[in-house]
Amino acid sequence: MVFDLDFTLWDAGGVWCDCLQPPFSKRDGRVLDAAKAWVRPYEEIPECLLDLAAAGLDLAIASRTTQPQWARTLLDLLGLREHFAYEEIYPSSKVRHFAELKAATGYQYGEMLFFDDEMRNIEEAGELGVRCVHVRNGFRRELLDAEISL
Repeated sequence: MVFDLDFTLWDAGGVWCDCLQPPFSKRDGRVLDAAKAWVRPYEEIPECLLDLAAAGLDLAIASRTTQPQWARTLLDLLGLREHFAYEEIYPSSKVRHFAELKAATGYQYGEMLFFDDEMRNIEEAGELGVRCVHVRNGFRRELLDAEISL
């Protein structure tokens, strides 16, 4: 199970995380950038990640960002990073991300399920044989439930 970050796993104040302004901080349970933009996981993400882990599924991130360390910092502050066994977070195509995930995990492309908000990423991964779900307006449990039963 593979997740993109921006507009899929989280909302970074309506922009990609590499458009934010570090440093990032956590205040009163909220993760904020220096301009006070609020970064938050989509509402159903935390529970879904717990359910996927309880089901014994391996979770990965595939994110195309020019600021990988910012993304990792946000994952840590949000308490989400611990759910993911694999991370491909760097400015490259999803083809490279998935090739690296295949090598690291031993899973074939057809065994992977990918959630992303951008059609170009869905198309790239889909051409490899990855099962893809287009996420519109943030992740929702119904997208997961339509693909697998836990």
